[in-house]
Amino acid sequence: MKCRVCRGPAVIDIRRHNANFCEEHFLKLCHDQVTRAIEAFDMLSPGDRVLVAVSGGKDSLALWDILLDLGYEVDGLYLGLGIGEYTEASGCHVRRFATARGLNLREVDLRSEHGFDIPNGSRAAKRPPCSACGLSKRHLFDSATRDGGYDALATGHNLDDEAAVLFGNVLRWEGEYLARQFPVLPAGNGFPRKVKPLVRLSERETAAYCVLRGIDYQVEECPMAEGNRHLGYKAALNAIEAQSPGTKHTFYFNFLDRAAGLFRDRMEEVDTGLDTCTRCGSPANGEICSFCRLAERATGAGAPVRLGSRRQDGVRA
Repeated sequence: MKCRVCRGPAVIDIRRHNANFCEEHFLKLCHDQVTRAIEAFDMLSPGDRVLVAVSGGKDSLALWDILLDLGYEVDGLYLGLGIGEYTEASGCHVRRFATARGLNLREVDLRSEHGFDIPNGSRAAKRPPCSACGLSKRHLFDSATRDGGYDALATGHNLDDEAAVLFGNVLRWEGEYLARQFPVLPAGNGFPRKVKPLVRLSERETAAYCVLRGIDYQVEECPMAEGNRHLGYKAALNAIEAQSPGTKHTFYFNFLDRAAGLFRDRMEEVDTGLDTCTRCGSPANGEICSFCRLAERATGAGAPVRLGSRRQDGVRA
């Protein structure tokens, strides 16, 4: 197996590209694919301050590493969600990565700063764990980006993630969600700009990137995600991809090229007429935002504590 570029020994084969790559040219490919996504969708500009949501997994740590290599000013944000040993282990991976590189890492602990964790919040609000988790993360990501004065929030959603979400939304014809099925959500109505620079890379590729770069990451999946429909959609697409390499890429990017614009008016309708939450100041459909309602049910109290961040020893603020 030889590298397509230099004909040296290859370390990975990428069937959707019908090509093999050595370490040097595979890492270059990853950087080039992220650059291509950023430029094609006008995600970031030189000089932007970027906050990367890091979970300790391969995708978010690879993204942080690549954006730094590309010269962006990037800080990390880690959320402690209170999911037992999983949260403890993922936090350790993030802190080691940041400390070893002298990076700025912001941390928010859901239990200590807002009075509940995902397991308890899910039970109290009678919501599926992934629903309570997603709602909490979106709120805390937005708040940290706004409060920190960042120009954009970057998340580690890869091609597999986006194709699976699109698959599920198309199966149910979720027009509101299809309207947001785009690698960039512009700032507006109190929301920060959100970007997904990894949309041209697969899970396998980000995993290989981390291995080759010596990035230690959390391998285990969240224990509360068992039975999540998203995992089923991924499995279905993986089976199709195995028979027809490149299907995920074609499915997702053809949607962006040919159909996404049909749903844009729907997104504008949803984003207009938002109120301001009387408790935390975030955009809301009504007097109180969804996160504050979740926090109230989970704690039996009123307004949650405003978002803060703290430094870790050995990590530059």
